[in-house]
Amino acid sequence: MTAAAEVRAVFRDAGVRGWLHARPVTSDGSGPGEVAVGADVPVVMASVYKLLVLVGYCRAVDEGRLDPREPVVVPPGRTPGATGISALADPVTMSRRDLVTSMITVSDNVAADVVHAAVGRDRVAALPAELGLTGTRIRGGTADVLAGLVADTGTDDVAAAFAVLADNDVPAQVRALSPVFGSSTTAADATALLARLWRGELASDAGTAFARQVLSAQIWPHRLRAGFPASAAVAGKTGTVGAVRNEVGVVTYPGEHPVAVAVFTHAARSDAAVPRADAAIGAAARTAVNAVRAPAL
Repeated sequence: MTAAAEVRAVFRDAGVRGWLHARPVTSDGSGPGEVAVGADVPVVMASVYKLLVLVGYCRAVDEGRLDPREPVVVPPGRTPGATGISALADPVTMSRRDLVTSMITVSDNVAADVVHAAVGRDRVAALPAELGLTGTRIRGGTADVLAGLVADTGTDDVAAAFAVLADNDVPAQVRALSPVFGSSTTAADATALLARLWRGELASDAGTAFARQVLSAQIWPHRLRAGFPASAAVAGKTGTVGAVRNEVGVVTYPGEHPVAVAVFTHAARSDAAVPRADAAIGAAARTAVNAVRAPAL
């Protein structure tokens, strides 16, 4: 059985539709050194879009447009969320780079919207075309997604909107679950972006090191990280909205070339927690990464 067939079996057994791509970061394109399952199909990014905001931030710092140490006061009444500043009630003051760290490591929605605005929404939206990511579109930020969820579910607040999304007896027709209306990418675009970032092609040496550092510090262990032994370093960014669960990242075994891998899923069930879907991301990634591992010469 090919690696791609094994990945499809993992998705099927977990009750999810899935899209995957894996390639060594030394690879520029398709070929025998890749595993692809629906890799060019448009998919919902969810919080994976924050990876583009991270790249935009690093480039803005390199250009001198943003000072990473500048303090930013974030007032109350901000973007809802369960982590980071989103979970706090009072005004918060953080440096720009610490906001970026929170945006990536705990997927902080407030921090993401603040950084997104500082980099420039138009600049972030233009990044995919600038970087040759022809299958990627950035359409707004987290606050836009949440406002759309409330409107599309006919509810009064974000908590109620997510309750509707989690109800298997109420089919929810929301824009956030469609790559046509929300921010979208392809698995192949995601690994191309990660490979270029890891090769140092998207930012200065300092910017590249910072991006790799914060992605390596992501706290969530239940998706990509769950698929690999402790000896493997895993850097990544998750994305979740309703039945959509994703993670993209770079896996590095000691003495081997790093491998970029992207896994996007849409579960058959809408429950807020579907552990089998989370585990499938790690299992599919492990299968794909193992197929393209190679020693660093």
